[in-house]
Amino acid sequence: MSPFWVLTQVAQSLAASDNLSIFDPASENARSIVHLAILTFAIAGLIFCVVEGILFYCLWRFRQRGEEAAGEPPQVYGSMPIELAWTLAPALIVMFLGLVVTRTLWEVKPNTPQPSRQEDALFVTVVGHQWWWEYIYERSDGKPLGFVTANELHVPFRDGATPHRVYLTLKSADVCHSFWVPRLGGKVDAIPGRANTLMLEPRQTGVFLGQCAEYCGLQHANMQIRVTVEPEAAFQEWVRNQSEPAREVASEQEGRHAFLSQSCVNCHRIRGTAANGSYAPDLTHLMSRETLASGMVRNTPDHLAAWIRDPQAIKPGCPMPAFQLTEAQQKSIVRYLLTLH
Repeated sequence: MSPFWVLTQVAQSLAASDNLSIFDPASENARSIVHLAILTFAIAGLIFCVVEGILFYCLWRFRQRGEEAAGEPPQVYGSMPIELAWTLAPALIVMFLGLVVTRTLWEVKPNTPQPSRQEDALFVTVVGHQWWWEYIYERSDGKPLGFVTANELHVPFRDGATPHRVYLTLKSADVCHSFWVPRLGGKVDAIPGRANTLMLEPRQTGVFLGQCAEYCGLQHANMQIRVTVEPEAAFQEWVRNQSEPAREVASEQEGRHAFLSQSCVNCHRIRGTAANGSYAPDLTHLMSRETLASGMVRNTPDHLAAWIRDPQAIKPGCPMPAFQLTEAQQKSIVRYLLTLH
């Protein structure tokens, strides 16, 4: 499998998704950040125009040369009004921007409440790994959830004046990562040994892409984020499905046995089986996800088979090795994994 094929798959994945521009906000938090950015650009642009205007005026006014030169412009020394102007004006601008930034930070990062039966919100713990995301669903609208997914975050959308709040607790299992979905909010770091928080208030449905924004190793650029914002009814159906253990399909017992007999069980978890690892993504409902390898390729039977055959060809440096399985073992494991909806 060539690097060109991998890059092509990544490009197709990006092309099929929503854009990553902060200037197309889809949440209250992102809208506050856009307003701050526009205000900052406007002030910086005004300062630029004033400075460049004075510069070009001076170039034009004193453009004469030789005998026709107007001479050296008058020099001003020790002018109190001028010194006060160029001292106070920047100080006032910086103070104003500081207050606006503080207000924006207050808006986009409120204190996260403790999950309770009365809290009308979704609470999810996000754990960054090299190079994938783990999502631990804690509570939703006061009800405990307790299931784990990977790489694709699903959140509900409420149509009305009050958006459904999603509180994320960000952690890291290894090195520093940074969770950033531009259209839904600002970036927040996931740091080993520390828990940071982020609140999302989606204002529209859709799939929103994000990216790890802190260099975390070889595959940092391929540590994508997918957030699916869906109507509450669809979200509740997704939660119901994710809460169930893996289905057993009688016709795929051979593949199930082949998977459980490999060392896959030391890293991956499939609820309802002996596979109880926590180092790698939870595979209980693998085929309910749109992508594999943290968004690198579409989740299709062919890509799944290629991933099992040689993960390093798709994501070089990832912790999953090629197990040198026989063709028969590969096919039976793929058939089994395809039943995990």
